Amino acid sequence: MNQRYYSLDVFRGATVALMILVNNPGSWGNIYSPLKHATWHGCTPTDLVFPFFLFAVGNAMAFVMPRFEAAGDAFFWKKVIKRTLLIFLIGLLLHWSPFVKWEGDSLVGKNLDNLRIFGVLQRIALCYFFASVIVYYGKTKGAFVISGILLLLYWFITVWLGKAGDPFSLQGYFGISIDKAILGEAHMYKGEGVAFDPEGISSTMAAIVQVVFGFLAGQYIQQKGKNYEMLANLMIAGLVLIFAGFCWDMVFPINKKIWTSSYVLYTTGLAMLTISLLIYLIEFRGIKGAWSRFFDVFGKNPLFIFVLSGFLPRLLALIRFKDGDELTSPLSWFWNHICKPISDDLRNGSLLYALAMIAFYWLIVYWMDKKKIYVKV
Repeated sequence: MNQRYYSLDVFRGATVALMILVNNPGSWGNIYSPLKHATWHGCTPTDLVFPFFLFAVGNAMAFVMPRFEAAGDAFFWKKVIKRTLLIFLIGLLLHWSPFVKWEGDSLVGKNLDNLRIFGVLQRIALCYFFASVIVYYGKTKGAFVISGILLLLYWFITVWLGKAGDPFSLQGYFGISIDKAILGEAHMYKGEGVAFDPEGISSTMAAIVQVVFGFLAGQYIQQKGKNYEMLANLMIAGLVLIFAGFCWDMVFPINKKIWTSSYVLYTTGLAMLTISLLIYLIEFRGIKGAWSRFFDVFGKNPLFIFVLSGFLPRLLALIRFKDGDELTSPLSWFWNHICKPISDDLRNGSLLYALAMIAFYWLIVYWMDKKKIYVKV
């Protein structure tokens, strides 16, 4: 797969690199607009990162599912359940990390009273699980039909259970009450100023389809082989999905935070066009080299580098030392003394910081690739 479909590795790696870029600014208050999430409705380049990653999960699934089917039900369930539980647990531990915090001049253990239960890795785990079951038992045709039903059902439920006349707003979205009842407010994300989890229970229904669509695209690429018919059909499918997403947007707005059905179609279409472009450049034209190698190494250890990029800054924040009259930490010192002074526009310094983080983590995965170290679950 890595030789024949090297473009899929580059796609996955580029998605991971962009994820690091948008998750590690020098200052959250000074970010260029394309590197911000949409305030509510709409879609920025940053809003493409997570759905592209789920789409890549589905792509990879297309290459392992034949092995699962050949090995039988017991093997399938053992592998899928084990991987789901591991990824979900890693997500929980990442939220809890670094397990201690400063209280005054002392380090104390972090309790679990307000541990966020859901999150990025938890959503990946659940979407992987349900998409695997749908694909394994539904096969290609069944997976396509079930995906359509899930998207339509989510739209119907959102309107039916949401606030009358305003079901797609933060205040009117039905999923918040479900998350509060099951998870509890203390265990939910509060980045919007209220208890609201963008990776909550209800919106996972639509996110599952993102993985299924990734599988269907990967399966098609694998079965058709490297030819212009495959490439043309993939591009056409991408354009059709983008158009369908825009049409649906008129009645069910494109929105990442509640992961609307229109958002699934739109971002899946963009993912297909992106993969089509990479296949054309890399597989057909042979245009590869340092640029593709840069992204490729990220794609070989995606889960590891995502976890490390989330854990390491929290760990380094525990290291405190004097900087003049103030206490600081290594990454804060780097921001204040290296990145921040480069420009009066703090967005430039914030971008430099994020690029430096990408370079730092790239060196780690590059070394791991050289040593043939690949962390998988």
